[in-house]
Amino acid sequence: MYTLESLKHGLDNPHKILQEVNRLYHRRLRTWPYNRDGIDVFARDWDHLLILDACRYDMFAEQSSLPGELEPVRSKASATEEFLEANFDGRELLDTVYVTGSPMLHRHRSKIQTHLHDVINVWKEDGWNEEYRTVLPKTMTEAAIKAKERYPNKRLLVHYLQPHYPFLGPTGQKYFDLDRLDFEWYKLLSGDLNVSDAVVERAFKENLDVVLPEVARLFDEFSGKTVVSADHGQVIGERGFPIPIREYGHPQGIYSEELVKVPWLTYETGDRPKIIAENSGESATTDHDEEAARQRLEHLGYVS
Repeated sequence: MYTLESLKHGLDNPHKILQEVNRLYHRRLRTWPYNRDGIDVFARDWDHLLILDACRYDMFAEQSSLPGELEPVRSKASATEEFLEANFDGRELLDTVYVTGSPMLHRHRSKIQTHLHDVINVWKEDGWNEEYRTVLPKTMTEAAIKAKERYPNKRLLVHYLQPHYPFLGPTGQKYFDLDRLDFEWYKLLSGDLNVSDAVVERAFKENLDVVLPEVARLFDEFSGKTVVSADHGQVIGERGFPIPIREYGHPQGIYSEELVKVPWLTYETGDRPKIIAENSGESATTDHDEEAARQRLEHLGYVS
């Protein structure tokens, strides 16, 4: 149901009303809690699943020179929270360790009920880079290698933050002020942020160029079947459907090609590990963790 506050927000911002009409179309008038045409990532065959946050299929196909077999698949989601809820919620995943640079699962743990063998929150404490306000790809790779050494008989799901904003390459550094904490994709649409679509696309590609060599490191480190995919894609000024409004970012519940068509690159080498499901080693959370998660998501461009 819509609240008075949401209706007022829509009247103040007509784009949001049109976006909600498109969302109702894609979610079949709210009968779909997520994209039911998407794949179930845990039902697929892999030993290591490397998730690149907000990575479009077309951009990956253009930028990547990684070995393996590449195919397009459809994600269940157009946003990370939705991806986690669609794939994780209500499941016993005791054969899986989630190594994540994203605070999203922690932030929504009361809603996304899942039981993993362990969750390694790299975004906490030393894993977070205060200069760039993100978890750098190298940090994620090193955390993944340590997790594999600790859990050799578990499936490893490694969630990199790139190519998601904030941008690490020269284009992003030039056109996007990382010191500002009020970044919103809507500012590109409104003109408050005067940056062309070509510049935004270049910044994304540079972020992808930063993370791909770190993925290649894991190809060398891991034995077995390793898959590279994404939780969702990204729109950069493309028009929505059925109402052809321009969009930026990755609005939840909108299942256009740019948002749900993601890569699925399979690379296999050496012997596959014997995967065993065992009781959880997940650690307890604290109030400090909760505040850190809120701040981290703000730095990544999410409105609290």
